Amino acid sequence: MKLRYRPMKKRLTRSPGVTNKANANMMHREAVQRRLVFATKANKEEIFKKLGTTVEGLNEKQMEVSRTLYGDNKITRGKKTSFVKRIYQAFINPFTIILFILALISAFTDIILAAPGEENPAGLLIITTMVLISGLLRFVQETRSGNAAENLLKMIRTTTNVYRQGIGSQEIPIEEVLVGDIIHLSAGDMIPADLRIIEAKDLFISQSSLTGESEPVEKLASLKDDKYDTLTEAANLAFMGSNIISGTAFGVVIATGDDTIFGEMAKSVDEDSVKTTFEKGVNSVSWVLIRFMLVMVPFVLFINGFTKGDWMEATLFALAVAVGLTPEMLPMIVTTCLAKGAVTMSKEKTIIKNLNSIQNLGSMNILCTDKTGTLTQDKVVLMHYLDIEGQEDTRVLRHAFLNSYYQTGLKNLMDLAIIQATENNQKKFSELGELSSRYTKIDEIPFDFERRRMSVVVQSNTEELGTKTQLITKGAVEEMLDICQFAEYKGDIVRLTDEVRKYILEKVDELNEKGMRVIAVAQKTNPSPIEIFSVQDESEMVLMGYLAFLDPPKESTKRAIKALNKYGVGVKILTGDNDKVTRSICSQVGLPVDHILLGSDIDKLDDEQLAKDVERISVFAKLSPQQKVRIVTALRNNGNSVGYMGDGINDAAAMKSSDVGISVDTAVDIAKESADVILLEKDLTVLEKGIIEGRKTYANMIKYIKMTASSNFGNMFSVLVASAFLPFIPMLSIHILLLNLIYDLSCTAIPWDNVDEDYLTVPRKWEASSISKFMLWIGPTSSVFDITTYLLMFFVICPATFGEFSTLTPGSAAYVGFIALFHSGWFVESMWTQTLVIHMIRTPKIPFLKSHASLSLTLLTFLGIIGLTIIPFTPFGASIGLEALPVSFFPWLLLTVMMYMLLVTVFKKIFIAKYGELL
Repeated sequence: MKLRYRPMKKRLTRSPGVTNKANANMMHREAVQRRLVFATKANKEEIFKKLGTTVEGLNEKQMEVSRTLYGDNKITRGKKTSFVKRIYQAFINPFTIILFILALISAFTDIILAAPGEENPAGLLIITTMVLISGLLRFVQETRSGNAAENLLKMIRTTTNVYRQGIGSQEIPIEEVLVGDIIHLSAGDMIPADLRIIEAKDLFISQSSLTGESEPVEKLASLKDDKYDTLTEAANLAFMGSNIISGTAFGVVIATGDDTIFGEMAKSVDEDSVKTTFEKGVNSVSWVLIRFMLVMVPFVLFINGFTKGDWMEATLFALAVAVGLTPEMLPMIVTTCLAKGAVTMSKEKTIIKNLNSIQNLGSMNILCTDKTGTLTQDKVVLMHYLDIEGQEDTRVLRHAFLNSYYQTGLKNLMDLAIIQATENNQKKFSELGELSSRYTKIDEIPFDFERRRMSVVVQSNTEELGTKTQLITKGAVEEMLDICQFAEYKGDIVRLTDEVRKYILEKVDELNEKGMRVIAVAQKTNPSPIEIFSVQDESEMVLMGYLAFLDPPKESTKRAIKALNKYGVGVKILTGDNDKVTRSICSQVGLPVDHILLGSDIDKLDDEQLAKDVERISVFAKLSPQQKVRIVTALRNNGNSVGYMGDGINDAAAMKSSDVGISVDTAVDIAKESADVILLEKDLTVLEKGIIEGRKTYANMIKYIKMTASSNFGNMFSVLVASAFLPFIPMLSIHILLLNLIYDLSCTAIPWDNVDEDYLTVPRKWEASSISKFMLWIGPTSSVFDITTYLLMFFVICPATFGEFSTLTPGSAAYVGFIALFHSGWFVESMWTQTLVIHMIRTPKIPFLKSHASLSLTLLTFLGIIGLTIIPFTPFGASIGLEALPVSFFPWLLLTVMMYMLLVTVFKKIFIAKYGELL
């Protein structure tokens, strides 16, 4: 046996600096490895003795011993973020780091280095307040969203089937599995721990999450070959994180939690997820703004220093400009938008496993989904149990019941419908009574997606029936015809000729055309007595008849598809069902069915032709899991943002391949694990609400980003002009800091803003290039009116009160008053234009008339404008160097604001005409 222990040896021979704890961890891991190796070689009695368990499972005392020796079954997926770390993450980002540096410089220049009696802590206090507001709001929102997501995820419990002494079979949460537990597994289950297989029947497992192998591997109760390179290649071991593709098995738990191979990998892999396009986009905007600031602030410093001669004042002003250009609320706004979206969607029965998937949900323009339960009611009813001639026959129902009742795999909706129909007819037909006591199960051949059928072997045990063994198989009609050589036709058993086959298919087609799903039932009496029945025994069978099921479409489906189309989301059906049933259901809900592409057709197409076909065709039938993946991949390669909604194991791979995987809380474990979004109700109407909320989230984020980018760029331009031509600094540092603080507070309501209905109808992807274009187009519009305000104040308002500036004596009351009044004018005008730009940019429509902001945003912005306008008239305003504005200023201010709104409206129209959209 060739096992690779080299990684551990390398660790153990490291430098003497290795800690005792690290050595202990290595020794523990080696002990777990030895336990797994022992399990591959030992028989089950030896394993039971080693682990202190029995074939019936653990008893209470053994459970306590196992928990003490081996621990529980929880993976350390990174420690829960501590309070201190969450505070650190909320407050430390590129913007707050800049503010911390500026606060430190302000403390030196305004307090430590200031002359006695001239200390002014106002700048330091305002910068600190900005940091505190941004950080605390972000901390509170992330904590709220984290708690909401955690509480919602508790609603989704992944369980496994375990056998325990005195209790028998029971479903328990995976976290409660212990070493020594006996686990029963069937198709669709995730393996809850590292197991030794002790019984297996046609068991195939996907280990792609561990090994990267796409093909399932067969697992057995014993080794065929004891030569393997890694433990994952051992045929009698199954590992946590892999999942059952087909077959059934019993296994004994060898390792749990962090001791599993999956747990070891989870600890060693960097837990930081790959950055999405959305995250990259937000970061790119942040750094664009920071680069602008780092380039422009030195210009402001040197221009003011050289033209005014006061380098200390120029330094303070440049620092204030740096603060004014820092979008310190950006991390908070983004987090709040995502958190608000997640909380809102939780009320709409939608769980967001990853906050960033909200934006992916909103950007989706194609939804691929299965048919059953999404379009239909997911409530299958057995309508007919027919012989070959299409006449009702209780023998067909009886055999179907035995197959469904005794199979131990996933009982699907058709199995449940068969059992229900049999129970409902027991009073009417005595031969359907007490079937479970009249037959004994001998064996079974589980369902898999390649054969599309499953079999049980039963033996009658009554005098009436005699001792007779039967292999009973049910499955998809075409696959059943392949294994049958005979059919019960017109009271006789006849050879299944082409003529009879054609007759059967015609009968099935008639049912299919009515929207019914048909499966066939066959049997073989006294099959060859061999120890273990297998797929090879499904041959030379007698076709008895067929079962017809109806799963009617939901009443809400047609309306939901229309609504999704209205919001720019095309719906495509990817199903394993046959084309006739699919055509019937899809036509009833308004999906185009002129062309249906089958799985067999897809295999004949190259990637180039498939890429063309997936765009024009909406319905795909008889698909395998890999064909679903191929369709999703082709759609994504065509530039679409693709969502995939599914609940079965055969959907998991396609969900992983999509931009956003969507599942439901009733889905199989692997589907829920693969999903980004989980619906608590499998309904397209619920999904429609999620898409709308995702688009609202994106819209409000992009509003803030674009208005911040444009405002900051406009402010930079204005400051440069003022610094070059004014004989004094246009605004004191304290004014810029206060202005920025009040503006930022006004922006905190943006996540709750309304979004225009027509904006929500189009899916949008993140495009960072549109932000720079917007910044260069819209930003300079505010600078135009900043400059007109300079001219108004310097040549009209201030001279009317204090006289021409050139005639004033430096240091005199009039000189100081002239500058203070100028500062007040730009201070107030800046707040009006900078705040009103929120209302102008939030919609391509005319604000206040055709598009209304939310009440919270309207109140905050207008309270900010009113509050800041009052400041120059207060003692506080006087203390920071502002002067009460004359009444004559306000008509000019209103004219400036009106002209500003008019110019922005014109530029918005031009921008939309040139680039197609505003936001």
